[in-house]
Amino acid sequence: MTFHADKLRVISGESFSLKQHDAAETFDLAKHKAEKELKDHVKQLAELHELLYAENKRALLIVFQGMDASGKDGTIRHVMSGVNPQGCTVTSFKQPSAKELEHDFLWRIHAAVPEKGSIGIFNRSQYEDVLVVRVHGLVPKEIWQARYDQINAFERILAENDVTILKFFLHISRDEQEKRFQQRVEDPQKNWKISPADFREREYWGEYQKAYQDAIANCSTKEAPWYIIPSDHKWFRNYCVSHIIVRTLQSFHMRYPKANLDVAGVKTGGKQTPR
Repeated sequence: MTFHADKLRVISGESFSLKQHDAAETFDLAKHKAEKELKDHVKQLAELHELLYAENKRALLIVFQGMDASGKDGTIRHVMSGVNPQGCTVTSFKQPSAKELEHDFLWRIHAAVPEKGSIGIFNRSQYEDVLVVRVHGLVPKEIWQARYDQINAFERILAENDVTILKFFLHISRDEQEKRFQQRVEDPQKNWKISPADFREREYWGEYQKAYQDAIANCSTKEAPWYIIPSDHKWFRNYCVSHIIVRTLQSFHMRYPKANLDVAGVKTGGKQTPR
């Protein structure tokens, strides 16, 4: 069966329900085929990233959101393993510092936007300010609700300034999260990943699902689409994300810039004549 990533894209203006998306979906794609293609995607991504860096005309911003244990770190590790660290940054947005709280909620986000020629990855993002703050009542409803339009305006500004934005919601089921939490408890090498806070947050599962649904419905735009990535199967999650990133980079139709010297007349050790 041919996989079409557009099946995962949330279309702006259309009705959206997170419950209609199966976290265990694989679209009948065979695991061995997906894992083979992932290797090809990693190789293609490395080549396309070099082109992006050399051309230096635009940037790619990749946003990962998801419930605890949905695989944000794992996806970044597997999918981005081939890119050159020189042109790629990963920013994890945790609880805001005292200084960050003295500014508007987008201040720390804008500072981490990738420069031209680079890929920037957000592990959590500006969306924490319409998720956590909503679920835990940290700000009034009128404040977090107004942030949907503010986020859309911010992302539109980035898009108009040659930053392409991909947003991935790593969608896992409640049962799969419990299974992964248990694995972290039982495996000494994964104990460090689990904390009492993870179990406390799990009690708000329903509230977070509603908050994610509203954030995605209000903020999936033409300039910055959301993709719902079925993530109960890690191999399918990695395949989907890598497929969409590679396809997006290919759509740029990038070219290496012309040399600023006459390469035809250059000999090793000889004089170079600038153009």
